This record gives sequence, C-alpha cells and structure tokens, in this order.
Amino acid sequence: MVEQSGFQVSGGAAERYERYAVQYFIGPWAPGLVASAALGRAERVLDLACGTGVMARIAASKVGEAGHVTGLDINAGMLAVARSLPAPSGASITWVEGSATAMDLPDASFDVVVCQQGLQFFPDKSAALREIRRVLGPGGRALLSVWKSMGPYHLAVGNALERCVGLETATKFRASRVGLPDEDALRRMLTEAGFRDVRIRPSAMVVQLPSIEEFVLGHLSGTPVAGAVGALDDEERAALAGLVKMALQPYANGDGVAVPDEINIAIAHQ
Repeated sequence: MVEQSGFQVSGGAAERYERYAVQYFIGPWAPGLVASAALGRAERVLDLACGTGVMARIAASKVGEAGHVTGLDINAGMLAVARSLPAPSGASITWVEGSATAMDLPDASFDVVVCQQGLQFFPDKSAALREIRRVLGPGGRALLSVWKSMGPYHLAVGNALERCVGLETATKFRASRVGLPDEDALRRMLTEAGFRDVRIRPSAMVVQLPSIEEFVLGHLSGTPVAGAVGALDDEERAALAGLVKMALQPYANGDGVAVPDEINIAIAHQ
C-alpha cells in the first residue's frame, strides 16, 4: 500500500494507519480480494506493497502450512507493525523491505501476486508490472486493486484540508485517489507488460464510519499529512473535522456515516 514518495508514514503513524485506514478502508475489501485470487493449498503468494499485512495474513490461512506468503513493502514503519501483529494459522509469512520496481526476489518464485491499493503509488508502474510478471512462475496470476473514484469521504476530507491547512497538504492527501488508471488503462498496462487473459471487474461497498469528528482526526494521524494536521491548534482541528461532518450529512447513519466506495479489480495471467 506504499511506495517511495507516495505514502510514507513512520512510528506511531503506522500503528494508527492500521487502526483507522486498514480497519475501515483497506481491511473490508481484503477477504473478497483474496477470494478473487482463488488461492490453492500450498501456493506461494507475494503481497506486494503489503503495508501492515492484512492481505498477507488472510492469504496465509488460505494456502495452509504447505504454502508460503511474502509481504513486501518499501515502508519500514508499516512492516514493523506487520511483524508485531499476531501470526495467522497456516503458512509462514516472510516480511521484506524493498521496492516494487526492483524486487530483490528470484525469478518465477511465486504462484500468485496480490497488490491492494499499491499500483497508484509506484513511481514507474510499467516497471512494477514487469517485475510482477518476472517473479511469477509459469501459469501464475496477478490480482491488483485500485480505487475507482475519490469517494464522498475522501472528497470531503480533501476539501476540508485545502480550506483549513492548504492546497499542498490537500494534494498530498488526495494522491492515493487521483490520477488512478481506469478500466481501459489497467487493461492496457497489464497487456503491455506481457500479461494475458486480463480481466477488469468493478466492485462497490458501503463503508460504515464512526463519529466523524473523532474519526477523521484519528484517520489523518495515520497518513502522510499527519504532521501538518498535528501542527493545527485544537480550534483549527475541530473546524476541520466540523467541515467534514457537514459535507457528509447526506450519508449520516446513527452516530456515524455510511459512505459508498468503489474499486477496480484486475486479474491477469503470466
């Protein structure tokens, strides 16, 4: 979920990323994505841009003790959290710090590569896709997901950041959701990298978030804009959260909000 300048957090921010972003925005998608990869017993799986490892842990339980899972990420803080979480039953997991565009992994060493919300951060997407194909064995398959749109929550937060902190901070926050490859671009990129039988499938869900005034500040504390938001005083932070809550009133549900979200899922074969 992270690569070079795109999404870097460290220390306690990585723990808060696991608590907020993974629990509410990344984790809910992970079981379905792993199911789409159709993992078999004893398969070797690479979770590329693994972040704190939610996909890797689910994959480990699917491939069983005879399988193996590797989680690779360029962000040491994310990997530290991944290593600290309880090990799942099933396959062992090896955590590797490294870049998606130049993986220090052998050729044809995996049966499946999964990449959840990492592609948009890779500085050279074509090189990363070629690397994915290189580390896949004959008949191997790749599954990648990218956000399909900004979504109401991230749109509201980006607008509030621009107003309360500044355009530079808002742009940094929006980076994970803007300029995303659409269905045609995903298919073209994978085909040009040498993959075959490329299929793109859109998917949507509604995400239930808790009380937004508390949630948004906690969420931002686990993102690359944590420092800029932390530099605000209490009144300014309250104003930021209030703007987000106001913008999300149409999605109010109980004490929180229920916001739609959507992704594109690409499945391709070696």
